[in-house]
Amino acid sequence: MIPVTSLTDRKNAAISRGVGMTTQIYADRAENSEIWDKEGNRYIDFAAGIAVVNTGHRHPRVIEAVKAQLDRFTHTCAQVVPYESYVHLAERLNEITPGDFAKKTVFVTTGAEAVENAVKIARAATGRSAVVAFSGGFHGRTFMGMALTGKVVPYKVGFGAMPGDVFHVPFPIELHGVNVEQSLAALKKLFAADVDPARVAAIILEPVQGEGGFYPAPAALMRALRDICDQHGILLIADEVQTGFARTGKMFAMEHYDVVPDLMTMAKSLAGGFPLAAVTGRAEIMDGPGPGGLGGTYGGSPMGIAAAHAVLDVIKDENLCERAEQLGGRLKQRLAAIREQAPEIVDIRGPGFMNAVEFNDAKTNLPSADFANRVRLIALEKGLILLTCGVHGNVIRFLAPITIQDEVFAEAMDILEASILEARA
Repeated sequence: MIPVTSLTDRKNAAISRGVGMTTQIYADRAENSEIWDKEGNRYIDFAAGIAVVNTGHRHPRVIEAVKAQLDRFTHTCAQVVPYESYVHLAERLNEITPGDFAKKTVFVTTGAEAVENAVKIARAATGRSAVVAFSGGFHGRTFMGMALTGKVVPYKVGFGAMPGDVFHVPFPIELHGVNVEQSLAALKKLFAADVDPARVAAIILEPVQGEGGFYPAPAALMRALRDICDQHGILLIADEVQTGFARTGKMFAMEHYDVVPDLMTMAKSLAGGFPLAAVTGRAEIMDGPGPGGLGGTYGGSPMGIAAAHAVLDVIKDENLCERAEQLGGRLKQRLAAIREQAPEIVDIRGPGFMNAVEFNDAKTNLPSADFANRVRLIALEKGLILLTCGVHGNVIRFLAPITIQDEVFAEAMDILEASILEARA
């Protein structure tokens, strides 16, 4: 086995420090919800590649589909020589995404690319340039993605001027003193003081903020945004890169609301570990850009497309939306049961199996990134991989594969409880 210290030294010498790595676990193999490192240590994976392998590491049906595609062809560039599987997957996304209207889809490679293209499409379709996003939101590390993201460190610091015509309003989080009425008042003030709504192409938000702390958008906010967009001819973009594909107990998080977006961005778990992203939206809007205005050399790669077809089949056949609800309920119930023993827990939240626990300092009642990180590190020592998030860094988010085995989930819950209580010592 290669010593971890040797690999860490090699990583530090060879890879830009800008690529932050949460752990020093060097993966050797993975199966469903478990990862084994180069030294043979086993870990339970509650990160899932940041919500990428909702269907588990190496789901047999996904692997089988990709192997079959490898035997046919690996790349043609769909803009040069297209293939039926690309068209069929677009048809499937057009069918299953929210909205009873004609839709069209474009495939790209990453979530940031999907967001960039959604903005391009919105601008081309409306003839407007401004975009409104929310504080705490995360939309990628490309320049437009950074501009839309509502968090400076580490995403924007040191990278200079951001693209213009991007505006932010506060996201409603009552735990932190911002309610829906205040967010809408800020949007109204923005339209009065900074940007004419007639110049706004789109409003973009995550139905559940990801990096921002797993805060679900209140239903009242979503309804109000839909009304505002309709009033001013603005497009509503739902960024479902992290929330999509059964994670929240629905195929898409927007299904929890009684409004429909004009455009949706998707990536991460769409292809179960293979690079693939998409934008799906109203057909007339998606046709805003001219031929050649959208695309990319690797957009809609044959392997990613094949994997995505299998992912959609697995979600349906294994009832993963229902499974997400069951697992999330058990997780939140377990955390609630130890809340009296751990007063640092100030909130337990999240739809389906997109859950989070937020910690404050028990003495000051202020957000405690230190406590959240102690829990993460103790859990890691015990063999459970966790991720922190949130503007204050005081949130632990749970993103285990929805296919996690019951016995492994129970083991993870024991480790989580022990880690929280040990962090208090």
